[in-house]
Amino acid sequence: MHSPTPRVPQQPAATRTAIESRLTAELASVAAGARRRVLRDGDRQIDTAHLLHSLIESDPEVRTALGEGAQVARVLGYLVQRSIGYGLRWQGSVENSGAVAVVREAHVPGWSPSAVTAMERAVERAELRGEPRARGMDLLGCLAADRAYRAVEVLERAGVDAELLAERITEASRHVSRG
Repeated sequence: MHSPTPRVPQQPAATRTAIESRLTAELASVAAGARRRVLRDGDRQIDTAHLLHSLIESDPEVRTALGEGAQVARVLGYLVQRSIGYGLRWQGSVENSGAVAVVREAHVPGWSPSAVTAMERAVERAELRGEPRARGMDLLGCLAADRAYRAVEVLERAGVDAELLAERITEASRHVSRG
């Protein structure tokens, strides 16, 4: 008797795997951490605030860029509160900064269009530097640069000037690429 082979859901070609293959091991770990947070919190998909949370927890260079100490604690405090406080209004909604059509959600299941865009932009930043893989600072620069991202809302509620942060990261990456 032939038993049917269980069907494993297949993702489209340019998916999470394609994005994650262009990340450093550390940044791939950030994506995995964001995915675990989504599952634990019962959210629909990874958004830019999930990426920011995981990035801060795992990347010392990112914590330094945010100012370490009290500043990092304030940002983490807002991120923790998202499941019990102001972030509740985000549940059940798709994060889309407007830079990309909402249709993109089907592009990478489990990821908001904005989170996909941020990861793609991080890879582009690395390429502009001549690097094959994106790092945490590439992602932080992208997360801070789009005022419509949930990550920017969190940063600004915690007192971080997201625009200035994005500018500092971009300037620093220019110096790195000039070598």
